[in-house]
Amino acid sequence: MNYLVLMRHGQSAWNLENRFTGFTDVGLTDMGRKEAERAGKHLEQIRFDRVFCSTLSRAITTAEISLAASGQSNAHLASNGGFAMTCHDDLRERDYGDLTGLNKDETREKYGADQVHIWRRSYDTPPPGGESLKDVVDRVQPYYEEHMKPEIDAGKNLLLAAHGNTLRAMLIVLGIKTPENINEMEVPTGIPLIVEFENGEMRSWHLLEDDAPAKNSA
Repeated sequence: MNYLVLMRHGQSAWNLENRFTGFTDVGLTDMGRKEAERAGKHLEQIRFDRVFCSTLSRAITTAEISLAASGQSNAHLASNGGFAMTCHDDLRERDYGDLTGLNKDETREKYGADQVHIWRRSYDTPPPGGESLKDVVDRVQPYYEEHMKPEIDAGKNLLLAAHGNTLRAMLIVLGIKTPENINEMEVPTGIPLIVEFENGEMRSWHLLEDDAPAKNSA
């Protein structure tokens, strides 16, 4: 059994302020750092072979804090012939275009709740100047198939530290969710989602709650 751990970054400053963040490089709050540390402590029994990450600092910092809390810091692994974290723009959050930086409640007042809901939750309707979830799937899927799936097929344990919409796209790529039911899934900040594989085939998945630490059979 091997694992792909999907982790949304901890709470960011703009999460706290209820703003559309997108590509803007916003840092973690103190709460976000605590979420990342708590997540890492629940991942102590998984030894990661590779770490993939968005190029935005809130995801990178989350990965670094979580790895350190799990007893396997990125710097330590690299100095001992292990991996360096692999970061790529294709793993960034959805681009919210003209909505970036706007308060979500104020945006509903300006454009109407129905229109904002369409921009946020429609699969293929982007906000003005931004990306739809389908656009995110279209950039995440080729990256996953080229760089991550071969590692999973080889029995490696992977961590992906990214963003809410990046991970929603990944759930579609993995076949866990579909464009029709993806809105049933909210990815919380700082809570790892564990996907279990055996011989390259996905067997199960679950959110890693505080009372259910992951077990690594490898």
